Amino acid sequence: MTPESIINRIIAERPTHDGALTVAGLGHHRRMPLSELHDRARAVATALRRSGVQEGDRIGVLAVNRLEWVLLDLAALMIKAQTAGFEPGKFTPDIELVERYDLDLLYTDASVGDGAPPTIRPIAEVAEYAEHDPQELKALQWEPDECTTVKFTSGSTGVPKGLEATVASVDSSLCDVQGFFGHLRGDDILVFLPLSLLQQRYWLYSAMHWGHDVTITTYQSVFAVMPMVEPTVVMGVPAFFDTAKRYIEGRLSDDHDAAKAAVELFGPRIRYMWTGSAPADQAVLRFFNEAGLPIFEGYGLNETCIATKNHPGAHREGSVGKALPGKEILIGDDNVVRVRSDHPVNTTYAYAPPGESERIFKPGGIVRTGDFGHLDDDGFLFIHGRADDVIVLDNGRKVIVRVIESRFRDTGAVAECVLYCPDQIGLVAVVSPYPGPVDTEAITAALEAVNAASEPDERVTRVIIAEEPFTIDNDLLTSQFKPIRKRIQERYRARIDDPKEGLHAR
Repeated sequence: MTPESIINRIIAERPTHDGALTVAGLGHHRRMPLSELHDRARAVATALRRSGVQEGDRIGVLAVNRLEWVLLDLAALMIKAQTAGFEPGKFTPDIELVERYDLDLLYTDASVGDGAPPTIRPIAEVAEYAEHDPQELKALQWEPDECTTVKFTSGSTGVPKGLEATVASVDSSLCDVQGFFGHLRGDDILVFLPLSLLQQRYWLYSAMHWGHDVTITTYQSVFAVMPMVEPTVVMGVPAFFDTAKRYIEGRLSDDHDAAKAAVELFGPRIRYMWTGSAPADQAVLRFFNEAGLPIFEGYGLNETCIATKNHPGAHREGSVGKALPGKEILIGDDNVVRVRSDHPVNTTYAYAPPGESERIFKPGGIVRTGDFGHLDDDGFLFIHGRADDVIVLDNGRKVIVRVIESRFRDTGAVAECVLYCPDQIGLVAVVSPYPGPVDTEAITAALEAVNAASEPDERVTRVIIAEEPFTIDNDLLTSQFKPIRKRIQERYRARIDDPKEGLHAR
């Protein structure tokens, strides 16, 4: 691979700029120059080499966001070992995990007992490795089609599938995003989604290469951390921005408008905000734009990486942007979106049920996304819902549920809405209330408003109010805060199937 590869450059060249990494949380805050981070990562890489880790070995990481996660990731790149990021709460650090995913080592922040096999190590050990003097390492380079990491799907439709990501796909995505947004010295990108998601580590690589700052925290700490570190870029899933909007609205008064309340929450330096991974409510995006915080929605899957993106040079409300350079959006006769890439993430899954790779990956670097969509005359992509989330009624009418679910969320009465059709006649909604007392009257009014805006076959006949909000902790949301439909249906099946249950439409 040529020296222009971002991955190769960040492992080979100690940063000479003044960019820094901040790791922040509730009660702790540590800022480290990226040059020092590079040194410490080399020390970790040296320790891994001495422990027997070889080029091509696979190191698993099952831990919340922390400095040791970052050090392991960079160290693995330096010695051409592959990482596999596992989301805490979704995986268990045991020998079964090690064997299932062919791990040579597994580092975890979970308790590691005396009887644990030597392949499972406490991630705190990495901090000890990093204190040693960094040693010169054999100069290694990754080739474009080599894979640096295994990443896993969110698991919203079942067991997560494992996918190896090529160097070329990482390099191209970083270059494309930099071309749109120009992250430079003085910028500070805030990362709070799990580092097990490869895209969250992109911003570390970007900082190492272009010299801006990056702050890493957790979802549990992010609202406390933002006004403290004053980021310029915040990247979050739609649910995060929904929560932020409600906070800001709760602070409004005659002398305290949305712009002032937003500065109190996000800090005064926001240049732009980024959202994706799940459908965003246009009302929420409009709210932040009007409050002086530009927010841009994009689109992509684990299998495609970032495929389209709104940005300051090309933005259209309601769309998820235009295709990135090296990407092409294809709409099939079935109206399902397909993405062709010059530098594919991969052409097959590493871990998936039989037939899954053939169903998703097509010849020529094409991925069938499973999303309905259309391109307008200017090339902006609009997403209409999942092909798998179409309900066929007994009269043959096909109902795309995302549109109706979005209408329900847009009323502001519920946090989430998932539709089912137990009898192929009437739609039943299971809604996630906001934390606190449930406002049944508001939900009833929302049901009436949704039905008034819908076609007859799209009317919701009943609403089941969930016993508690959907969360990651109760296994009803993915790490990217998308509802897990099958689990919600399993948990509330009896109430969904019982025609007497729930709030009934008039």
